[in-house]
Amino acid sequence: MDINLTINPEETTTIIKDFIKTYAQNSGCKGVVIGLSGGVDSTLTAVLCKQALGKKNTHCLFLPDETTPILDTKHQELAVKKFDLSCKKKDITDIVKQIHSNCIIKPDKQALANIKARTRMILLFEYANMTHSLVCGTSNKSEILVGYFTKYGDGAADIMPIGDLYKTQVYKLAEYLKIPKPIISKPPTAGLWRGQTDEKELKISYKKLDIILAGLERKIENTDIAKIASVKKSDVERIKNMRVKTQHKRRNALIPKIGIRTPGLDWRSPIQEG
Repeated sequence: MDINLTINPEETTTIIKDFIKTYAQNSGCKGVVIGLSGGVDSTLTAVLCKQALGKKNTHCLFLPDETTPILDTKHQELAVKKFDLSCKKKDITDIVKQIHSNCIIKPDKQALANIKARTRMILLFEYANMTHSLVCGTSNKSEILVGYFTKYGDGAADIMPIGDLYKTQVYKLAEYLKIPKPIISKPPTAGLWRGQTDEKELKISYKKLDIILAGLERKIENTDIAKIASVKKSDVERIKNMRVKTQHKRRNALIPKIGIRTPGLDWRSPIQEG
């Protein structure tokens, strides 16, 4: 038994660009705003948006703080230069410190990381308001399924163009669109504290994580998934538990059903038309 995560990069690119273009047009917005971090996810998203909407309608914001790796700054500059992206920079260190000093309870490392993510999203949405744009998220399917994002931080967006691509699929599409190799090959990090990396926090490689998640998606037995991914059954159960526990991060706040049609439950609206 095997789990195939192969994608057709040309077809996938066409689908995502059509999604971006159609959603922007139907919303009546002029363009999109993207938080460009110097990582592969945001770089790929920015390139796809520029191809779909053009440079004028693709607004990138680089929002570093004192713990942002120097390499991320260099890679952000590399992406802007290579793909001729429109990008503005704003250091958020002082804003984060102001919030930190005014918190009712002093935040620990994790809470402070969430403050940084939410500070960035405030600035992205404000910029979107002033430019009549949509906020374009950069989370991938692997992060979304295990809740590896900040609720109302990097998880807050109007659209998520690469949200149905596992991280390993993101790498393949990035290679197809000629994202610079240094950006693709570096260890993924949110840069929320010094020395932080995604795989260190998740305690598993993205390659194995994606096989586990794809196995769970296909309803394969945990024991079989463990064999395919070359991990322990307990690892599969841990990832499955992460997915279950973080369900609240992937949906709007739950509402008790009282009326005939309840918002977010059975009041269905089309995602897009056309």
